[in-house]
Amino acid sequence: METWKKNLWILWFGCFIVSSSFSMVIPFLSLFLIQLGVSSHLELWSGILFSSAFLAGAISSPFWGAVSDKYGRKPMIIRAGIVLFVIYILMAFVTNEYQLLALRILQGLLSGFIPGSIALVGTNTPEKKVGYALSMMSTATATGGIMGPMLGGVLSRIFDNRIAFASAGVLCLIATILIIFWVKEDKFVPSKDSTSIIKTFGIAIHNRTLLAVLLLTMFTQFSVMTIEPVLSLYVVELGFDAKNASLVAGFAFSLVGVASILFAPRWGKYADKVGFQKILLIGLFAGGIGTLLQIPFQNIYWFSGIRFLYGCFFCAVFPALNGLVVRSTEPDFRGRAFSLNQTANQVGGMLGPLVGGAISGVWGIHTVFGVTGILLLATMCLGFWTQRASKPGSSASAS
Repeated sequence: METWKKNLWILWFGCFIVSSSFSMVIPFLSLFLIQLGVSSHLELWSGILFSSAFLAGAISSPFWGAVSDKYGRKPMIIRAGIVLFVIYILMAFVTNEYQLLALRILQGLLSGFIPGSIALVGTNTPEKKVGYALSMMSTATATGGIMGPMLGGVLSRIFDNRIAFASAGVLCLIATILIIFWVKEDKFVPSKDSTSIIKTFGIAIHNRTLLAVLLLTMFTQFSVMTIEPVLSLYVVELGFDAKNASLVAGFAFSLVGVASILFAPRWGKYADKVGFQKILLIGLFAGGIGTLLQIPFQNIYWFSGIRFLYGCFFCAVFPALNGLVVRSTEPDFRGRAFSLNQTANQVGGMLGPLVGGAISGVWGIHTVFGVTGILLLATMCLGFWTQRASKPGSSASAS
């Protein structure tokens, strides 16, 4: 097997494991807090634990990206994998919420497994196969996001939440060992720049295409995450009780992931032929229309069908954004570029649920779907405008 294909499949498995480990413990943090004896401000603590890792990751990602450009992406992936193993194992032994919060912050500060893997694949894959490879990597996180809650729920039901944490750690260690022995980074050119975060931002600001991609990533993630806090409540409005709403909402979420697994590789191959920019605009347009179409359907079956169709098209967006990161940067800046993209993603992921929850509380849940659809269409317009405003090739040289 060619080296790039071997790297792709091993890193696919690694990202699948890391995504699974993340999603198999995060949904159960609230229940774990109860197990630790937290009885007051439970919702507040859940929100703090959820957002703390994202905030810490948004701050530290540019630094780790600079280090990966200087010393290699593979060492950074291995570092992040070992860190995840240690942190998940330690989470299995915490005795209070403050210890858990400290570990969540460390997890965010020392993260970087998935961005590093994407950067390595984007740099070590033949130019004509980049779209396909990046789309395959997106299916890894989608599949992990589907399987993780199921596996975590089974482990928590049979054993307890501590076993789920420990199992997540062991899985991350297995993925890291595979990468140590079988992933090869052939096309690494060490950057001569310093690891200064200020300099990293300075280079990005002067790269107009990359800056546009970062803005598009933030706005896209922000738009999508506005629905996160209200989907379960919307299912309740469709006639399900609170006990069954979580199951039905989980099914509605998983349909988007299933669609991504089925169609993302197809979009990736198409992007290699027609370009990432066109695929991005198609995905954003269909995502916006698909979100708006979810408003009038008051039947869970129609609603689920629209969610699946939405996923069939929207799964093209983030691989296209990753592809544009590759196309708009030089190889010795690519680790920092993907880390900046991760920061933009996490900022959007933090702000989206806050805005979505606020809109739902004031104007109702249907308004959130309307706002999200309009935001995705506005993001498409921004992408079209940046395509017209930037000259091909000029941004790459600026980096």
